[in-house]
Amino acid sequence: MPILYEVDRSRDGGSFTSRRVVAIQHGAQIFTLAASFQIVESGFADQSQMTVVPYPEGLEDDQQVLLRNPELKPEMREWVARERPFETRSVLGRGPFGNLGDRPARPAVDHIWLKTRGALPDDANIHRALLAFVSDMSLLDTSLLPHGKSIFSNVQVASLDHAMWFHRPFRADEWLLYAQDSPSASGARGFNRGAIYRRDGTLVASVAQEGLIRPR
Repeated sequence: MPILYEVDRSRDGGSFTSRRVVAIQHGAQIFTLAASFQIVESGFADQSQMTVVPYPEGLEDDQQVLLRNPELKPEMREWVARERPFETRSVLGRGPFGNLGDRPARPAVDHIWLKTRGALPDDANIHRALLAFVSDMSLLDTSLLPHGKSIFSNVQVASLDHAMWFHRPFRADEWLLYAQDSPSASGARGFNRGAIYRRDGTLVASVAQEGLIRPR
């Protein structure tokens, strides 16, 4: 259904510009966005180090791994088999999901390689927009790892808020490592953090998210 975006031009400064956006569908507010933009400038520079993990060439496509699972329900198999704009390859694997989506419990840390399935034009805004899109796709699942659950389990899940900071240039059609962890889960909510690196170890973006993980 059509979505109406109301944009508030909050500030136009010499170095920074900010906007607030409200998305409305069927007369109801469904989404709010606060965005800040900065001119390119130099300054202090440092970053956290990327964890040493296997490169994506030695890992399997997550979609193909899931489709090999004979226990997937037909409706879930149809959903998994849909054409996806991104290819993802998990360093530790997403786990042997059964019909309930449960899996062995493990620490709330995950590393996933990702990139678009096709080449993209040389427009940095397109690369940032696509990385923002994919940054939500696996992050909440990290908070379920210590509980032996997944987004396919008998759990109600939803992203409640999502923040993202872009640090350095990158291409979304080249392999990026998404390092994720979840330091806390309580009150039917899971808090998750992410750091996204180019394969040469350059930190390009950081993410933070709290989501609903309500046992049904």
